[in-house]
Amino acid sequence: MDLKEIQNLIKFVANSGVAEVKLEMDDVKITIRTTLEGNSTETTYVQQMPTQTTLPQATTQQIAPIVATPEVIVVENAHFITIKSPIIGTFYRKPTPDKPMFVEVGSTIAKGDVLCVIEAMKLFNEIESEISGKIVKILVEDMSPVEYDQPLFLVDPS
Repeated sequence: MDLKEIQNLIKFVANSGVAEVKLEMDDVKITIRTTLEGNSTETTYVQQMPTQTTLPQATTQQIAPIVATPEVIVVENAHFITIKSPIIGTFYRKPTPDKPMFVEVGSTIAKGDVLCVIEAMKLFNEIESEISGKIVKILVEDMSPVEYDQPLFLVDPS
């Protein structure tokens, strides 16, 4: 059901004088409530129903070992240090579009090296490393919005 059909349904229910209509389809559940006094106040709820898919038993058994794998990765990453965003803004991996990236995965960094730039309110803030080590993973895509305290890089200090 598309937006136009939902809007037409709302208009139809409002003009019909019915107080409440519930419509439930395969993937959508809609509830429209109106007042009987002719007041134009109406409430519409559109809820996407979760789709249910059944997997064959063999596929479910194949997924189980894969689910356990991330736990091992988390334990291995326990000795890495996470560098987090000190501000809200837009994350940039380059100083300008025509310049190379500040750091790549595998880059060795020293304390005070610039790792990225975060633009906040038209100001470009250089984010410097507070530790020395090697970049293991870059957790944010270039030109993406970042939140305060959002992880940006994983660094191996050894």
